[in-house]
Amino acid sequence: MSNPGIMKTDFQGMTVASTGKVRDIYAFDSQLLIVATDRISAFDFIMPNPVPGKGEVLTRMSAFWFEKMADIIPNHVVSTNPDEYPAVCAPYRDLLRGRSMLVKKAKPLPVECVVRGYLSGSGWKDYSQRKPVSGIALPAGLKESSRLPETLFTPSTKAAVGEHDLPIGRGEMENLLGAELTEQVIRASLAIYERAVAIADRAGIIIADTKMEFGLLDGKLILIDELLTPDSSRFWPKDDYEAGRTQKSFDKQFLRDYLLSIGWNQKPPAPELPAEIVAKTGEKYREALNRLVR
Repeated sequence: MSNPGIMKTDFQGMTVASTGKVRDIYAFDSQLLIVATDRISAFDFIMPNPVPGKGEVLTRMSAFWFEKMADIIPNHVVSTNPDEYPAVCAPYRDLLRGRSMLVKKAKPLPVECVVRGYLSGSGWKDYSQRKPVSGIALPAGLKESSRLPETLFTPSTKAAVGEHDLPIGRGEMENLLGAELTEQVIRASLAIYERAVAIADRAGIIIADTKMEFGLLDGKLILIDELLTPDSSRFWPKDDYEAGRTQKSFDKQFLRDYLLSIGWNQKPPAPELPAEIVAKTGEKYREALNRLVR
């Protein structure tokens, strides 16, 4: 019998802390249980179809990257083994295995931290309209998918489900976090990206851009949420890269391109996805995992 995918969880006896675009989060005293479902979103809307196995890909990849970055900055992971979770989780261990993390409960910072090494997505859209990219003026002559002259840190607000994140400048970020914490976040974000780029390069993958989140635990900065997954990043095959065009990818860009091709107006309801689009999206996620996590 084929795996239908998991759209939502409903664990009796456990307190729901929040439900995001992809993750269902349950609260314990000083910890959270983060469950990655197979939901997929595009243009800030959750699609009606799950992508079977996607939650496992996100969890395995995040765990891989959290470990690789642990000497740069601590993270929130306590365990990815359901046998080590609180006793109330025991009836759900089989479902939780491979798609969940028990984490420390931190206070999330109110910004999304986007790092860009290449000109793509909303950055290319702004640049092609002669606009600055998140307030940063770029030199003339760049093409779609060009390597940027230097890596950019382009933060945004954290919007509620169904709403759009909005880019902010460093000044606005400092107003939210203070100058010292802003500098810490920027330094950590750039260090994480540069290390990830080197690791992915050896696996034949270009990380064009990525989004990460930070929180405070006992007053100290830590990494939270997910890290460097196909949901939060653009992964391109290195052997097919060529500036001046849209790239093939191992991420949800394939889904975004499909939705653009059918003329969806990016308003609810989100369209049902054909089986072949769901299957191909899943293949791309698994390809990224298999290349990186060996």
